[in-house]
Amino acid sequence: MVNKNIIKHEAKMSVLQTQMQEVRSSIPAVAESELPHRNMVEWCLPQDVNLDGVEFKSMASGSHRITSDFIYFRKGCYFGLACFANMPVESELERGARMKSVGILSPSYTLLYRYMHFLENQVRHQLQCPGQYSPLEAFYEDKKAVLPPTGNGLVNACPTWSVTTINRCMHPEMKITHPAGCMSQFIQFFGEQIMVLWKFALLRKRLLIFSPPPVGVVCYRVYCCCCLANISLPGIGVSVPELRPFFYINIADITALETELSYVACTTEKIFEEKKELYDVYIDNQIVKTHRSHLQPLLRLNAADKEKYRKLTEQRQLLLYSQEVEEDCTANEEDLFILFFMEMNNRIFQTLSEVAGSNDPTLTAEHVRAMGLDPQCDRSFLVDLLEVYGIDVTLVIDNLCCP
Repeated sequence: MVNKNIIKHEAKMSVLQTQMQEVRSSIPAVAESELPHRNMVEWCLPQDVNLDGVEFKSMASGSHRITSDFIYFRKGCYFGLACFANMPVESELERGARMKSVGILSPSYTLLYRYMHFLENQVRHQLQCPGQYSPLEAFYEDKKAVLPPTGNGLVNACPTWSVTTINRCMHPEMKITHPAGCMSQFIQFFGEQIMVLWKFALLRKRLLIFSPPPVGVVCYRVYCCCCLANISLPGIGVSVPELRPFFYINIADITALETELSYVACTTEKIFEEKKELYDVYIDNQIVKTHRSHLQPLLRLNAADKEKYRKLTEQRQLLLYSQEVEEDCTANEEDLFILFFMEMNNRIFQTLSEVAGSNDPTLTAEHVRAMGLDPQCDRSFLVDLLEVYGIDVTLVIDNLCCP
């Protein structure tokens, strides 16, 4: 059974948003309206679902400047996907523009992309024919299930990637609509800086990404940042905070963020930059910075970082060549990137585990090089890594100045 919420904003901004899940999950349906200065839930199914704050999560601040967008967000222990559209109208009440968003909620974000096309069609329908909810009601009846009575709970981090998942050939349309289809664009956008983000993600820091609307592609960057920290070794990371994707946040999420130990989120509100107690790392488009003095050495790329990025780029070129010349569809860029970082993480923690379990638990420069790290330049990273994951080894590498 599945519960579903559909939300819709009216007046200056009209939003229709649905919450749903797969047939075996839960989905609610909601609609909200935004009067000239506020967003309001206009319609929803079922009507007894707690949607406090969803009217702001489903429409990014600053969306009035764009014509369309999509937004991933969190509501309690559920994830949401909303499609937004903006249409000019000759109405003084709506101040010349009608804006709506249709969305769904689910305990998992990995399948929400399947309903992107439906949501896009429905938001256009709601712009042209406000108040006609029969397609949404039919959708709810088809997908409905039973959600737990409260939307408050723990949200799982990124799913573990199985071999079957890694080896599948992703359909072309998924590369556009599914978060897993944007890893290559993510790497190209950040370039070598991806290695800096990787270290912060592995250390389970609080990462906040700022960007003006549209926010859909930025939500994908949140997902990609979480994928950088994937580890498949059993028992590793069980005692550290999960790197949880918050996706889009606004000022209504401040209270929730105050208690989070580790997360990745994005926002269109510049005021978050001033609230330094809420994050460890602030990413303004392609600029990565931190106000934590002990983390600032990690912002500098070293030779080992550049070498890892070179290998990543080389593997990508070989993959593209095999796809073009040999028409090989057994692998894709997304799988390559995810596996690259997972294997790198596994190699690091496998080495640390072996050293910790040996008769002489001393981490030498040779061990560090075998992990693909720089013995001197990555010393502060290693110190933090050992502390965060509670690995008991002795680090005897001299802390020399790193160029």
